[in-house]
Amino acid sequence: MTVSASGDAGSPAPHRFPVVVVGAGPAGLTVGNILRAAGVDCLVLETGSRAAVERRPRAGVVEEWAVRGLERRGLARVLLGRAQRHTECEFRFGGERHRFRYTELTGHHHFVYPQQFLVTDLVREYADVRGGEIRFGVRDVRLHGLDTDRPSVSYLCPDSGGRRVVHAGFIAGCDGAHGVSRSALPPARTRVARFDYGVGWLALLAEAPPSCDCVVFGTHPRGFAGHMQRGPDVTRYYLQCPPGDDPENWPHERVWAELRERLGAAGAPPLNEGRLIEKRVLDMRNHVVEPMAYGRLFLAGDAAHLTAPIAAKGMNLALHDAFLLGDALVARLTEGDGRGLSGYSAACLARVWDYQEFSQWLSEVYHGPASADPYRAGTALARLRRLFDSPVAAAAFAEQYLGTTTGG
Repeated sequence: MTVSASGDAGSPAPHRFPVVVVGAGPAGLTVGNILRAAGVDCLVLETGSRAAVERRPRAGVVEEWAVRGLERRGLARVLLGRAQRHTECEFRFGGERHRFRYTELTGHHHFVYPQQFLVTDLVREYADVRGGEIRFGVRDVRLHGLDTDRPSVSYLCPDSGGRRVVHAGFIAGCDGAHGVSRSALPPARTRVARFDYGVGWLALLAEAPPSCDCVVFGTHPRGFAGHMQRGPDVTRYYLQCPPGDDPENWPHERVWAELRERLGAAGAPPLNEGRLIEKRVLDMRNHVVEPMAYGRLFLAGDAAHLTAPIAAKGMNLALHDAFLLGDALVARLTEGDGRGLSGYSAACLARVWDYQEFSQWLSEVYHGPASADPYRAGTALARLRRLFDSPVAAAAFAEQYLGTTTGG
């Protein structure tokens, strides 16, 4: 096992791995763990330090099928012992509270486990338990020869400053929407479909106990608000705001006044207020890269598709990609079976587009009431009322919300 923050043991000579994984997020680390469990050597390259990737705060909703996929691959032991299980959520609109009990409808539930906890688990399993090689703190990663049978990856060693070259059989590009993997795709052979919702969310972390025992979605003429548990003493909140807004426009007093207004409902307990330890604005945008492969490069996670946190689907899509890619690489490298790799992009994109459509549908529910458009506001409220008046509509929504309609 080698867990290195530098290069190749001080040697500038090229090295070779069957797979090089670029990016140590949930997708890259899951692919790496699947390969190591099958006895396939691989190298993970990450620009951040180990401490940085293990502390980077991200969303924490994990769908049950994704957890079962991790469990089957021996990657969910800590998660299953620590994660919260959620069986219902609450919508607040028109000054009233409406509980949506999705587990009663489907038999399935959500897990809440912040992404940085999962990344910590996956790093430990890959590097410390399964003996995988990972190099943190690399710089200026470049991909070469992707359309040949001898691709390579080069990077600058953070210790020596020298460029290291690693030859690979295949490259898994798991380095996010702004990483080198996505930019390495030839524009003439790539289509990027984009959608801008035209709204922003002010993402907040408060040092305060949750104010409700489940996730709360508030639709209000002043804008959407969300409440999500992140632990016994920390709560995640969202407030709809103009895209590109400055977090400094939202001092403590204004934040809590808006949360009280937008999440207010008859019989709702008062919010537990506390110090805001994070404030950042997220512009609600989606994009999908097609195809998710070029030559010996295969994209996974945000490198291939970005899903705004409207429906909490991003980490789940990353895990779905990783399961398919890891299994396909193992089949190709251990059995010579290339069918999984040849069908990888199409198999991933079926779920990607399903989740994109649901995110767009749900965005109208959340943002329509504040659109200043009476038509959009009216149709948004009609969708909400239907969830609680029609068992068929409720069941369909629950399946999409849980991700059970597309298998897994």
